[in-house]
Amino acid sequence: MLAAVFQVLLFAVVSAVIYFGIVLAALLFGKPGRSDQVEEGLDFSELMTGPSGAPELQSFQARDGARLEYRHYPADSNRAVILLHGSGSHSRYLFPLADYLRSEGLARVYTPDLRGHGSAPERRGDIDYIGQLEDDLADLIEVIKRDHPGIRVVVGGHSSGGGLAVRFAGGRHGGLAEAYLLLAPYLKYNAPTMRNNSGGWARPYVGRIIGLSMLNNLGIHALDDLPVIEFNMPRQVRDGTETLVYTQRLNTGLAPRNYKKDLAAVNKPLLVVSGSADESFYGERFGPVIKRYTEAEVELLKGVTHMGVVVGPEIRPVIRDWLEGLDRM
Repeated sequence: MLAAVFQVLLFAVVSAVIYFGIVLAALLFGKPGRSDQVEEGLDFSELMTGPSGAPELQSFQARDGARLEYRHYPADSNRAVILLHGSGSHSRYLFPLADYLRSEGLARVYTPDLRGHGSAPERRGDIDYIGQLEDDLADLIEVIKRDHPGIRVVVGGHSSGGGLAVRFAGGRHGGLAEAYLLLAPYLKYNAPTMRNNSGGWARPYVGRIIGLSMLNNLGIHALDDLPVIEFNMPRQVRDGTETLVYTQRLNTGLAPRNYKKDLAAVNKPLLVVSGSADESFYGERFGPVIKRYTEAEVELLKGVTHMGVVVGPEIRPVIRDWLEGLDRM
């Protein structure tokens, strides 16, 4: 009997040593080279030629007492659209689409600077815990509904902002929105929609992500402040407000937990739009992938890039028709 117990204990100890040895090796050897050695990436030229004049930043208080910034585009509408920005940037580049929706009276629009991003975040590229971005979004929705009783809320996002929208929809706060809008959404590193390293835009520390994910699966989050991914943004478009490195908890918190399960949990109207010339994702694959798990309207814009799907004019009539369709439901 004692021999059997000893064998079990020995096996458990050996397994634990091997497991944590793998974790340690992943953490130590999981970082790639410098992020400024770039051969490819996204085309940011569309952001450099667009209109300016975004509203001034305002702030709301999140549940932890932090003041988080957002831009508000007021309109005479009983609908609010929240647009979530993508990786590395903040709410300013969403101006062309947000201003269009406002000017056409389709919705009042809110574009938050996600925690860890923007002009002067408390800790750039980091949050306090995985899931905090969802809580922040729920707090913003509460503020909007308090200020505008009876208002209907659409949660939308571009790229990793779309990934956060999917995560939000599949989580405990998902019922706070009446509909969801995904613009070239990040589903997961292993989703069929992904190009390698997002087409050169992202440089993940693969080994470190594996090691930290293994620790997270055991409920260990003490090392989640380690950086796990860098982004390649051309120097000519940098102004000091970009966020080019993410920690484990921010990177994880922006992505769906499991895109299949999160999408399957969506029981609200859903519009997904991508471009056929997307440099980060395979735009034509979104329809087949997403419709496998939930009902959705899917549009593929011919010749439109990853940035063009949110700042270009092609997206505007698509969203207009969809929002007007929601009014007829």
